[in-house]
Amino acid sequence: MINRANLGLLVSLVATYIGTIIGAGFASGQEILQFFILFGYKGLLGVIAAAGLFAYLGALVLHLSVRLRSGNYQELLCYLLGPWAGKFMDILSVFMLVGGLGIMLSGTGAVVQEYLGLPQWLGIALALLAIFVVIFHGLDGLLTINVILVPLKLAAVCLIASLALASHGLPAEIPYINQKGVGGHWLLSSVLYVSCNMIVPVAVLSTMGRSITIRTGVYAGVIGGLGLGVALAMVTLAGLAFYPAILNYEVPMLYMASCVSKVLRPVFALLIWIAMLTTAIADAHGFASRFAPEGGRRYRFFGIAICLLVLPLAYFDFSFLVRLLYPLFGYAGLILIIALLTVPIFKFRRR
Repeated sequence: MINRANLGLLVSLVATYIGTIIGAGFASGQEILQFFILFGYKGLLGVIAAAGLFAYLGALVLHLSVRLRSGNYQELLCYLLGPWAGKFMDILSVFMLVGGLGIMLSGTGAVVQEYLGLPQWLGIALALLAIFVVIFHGLDGLLTINVILVPLKLAAVCLIASLALASHGLPAEIPYINQKGVGGHWLLSSVLYVSCNMIVPVAVLSTMGRSITIRTGVYAGVIGGLGLGVALAMVTLAGLAFYPAILNYEVPMLYMASCVSKVLRPVFALLIWIAMLTTAIADAHGFASRFAPEGGRRYRFFGIAICLLVLPLAYFDFSFLVRLLYPLFGYAGLILIIALLTVPIFKFRRR
């Protein structure tokens, strides 16, 4: 059993894991539409598979991080892929964290401008201010902000999905869906969904190796993965309740929220902004930890410097950046998932 001293750390880890995955795509509902809802009720099988993978991989990453006493993701990548492939993946991951940070900052400006009618720079400035505060407080700041914000956005997503289901109800039968989801099959789609969303969690969770015990890490990975599964299932069910109308909307969750109550529109805008902010914080932390795993002044320098360097990228069109960079994230994530699923097993068998 976990003692009281480790309970707060466990909660912080679970929130951090969930917070790195529930980004703008999840909160908007578009990711879940493409990867799960388009398969009808079979998409729920995909949700179960994804939840199992998230639970297993989260626990595995934290377990390996503690065993390796890792302070950044480079050490974990070298263990999984070897020195040469690990170095290549390391370089690729650095660019992905930088690109992800730029995308999220761009998104915070777009949300404030499009949903609230406020200047784009205001959304970006508020996000930067929050990131600077977290970076200044190091790993403790990351864990604390996730404990505050992640339950908020998770509760908001589940509330909107629950209200949508309560108001509309599930159809007894989903009509034939002409459009196929990602990958063409519910199982492949669920695997690709996990691979697209594990790069940032690996970059963040691998920094915890010197701060937690194996038991705490494994519990956090399993609970976080199952929590994600519950949220995925609720949004998938709500999407099926509003099928096929949601196919016509870029932001399905906003459509469902508007059907329930117009008052939920600004609440939903805040939800997406928070989702982008927590992902941006995770990206900045992953980058800073890569170059300063020991924390301190160097960590703060790299964290703040990368935010300022990607600022020009934040003023590019949000959808353009997503189309340009997300395919790269998916391919890199697939390599990482395959390594996580196979390498530890082979190394264990050798021993």
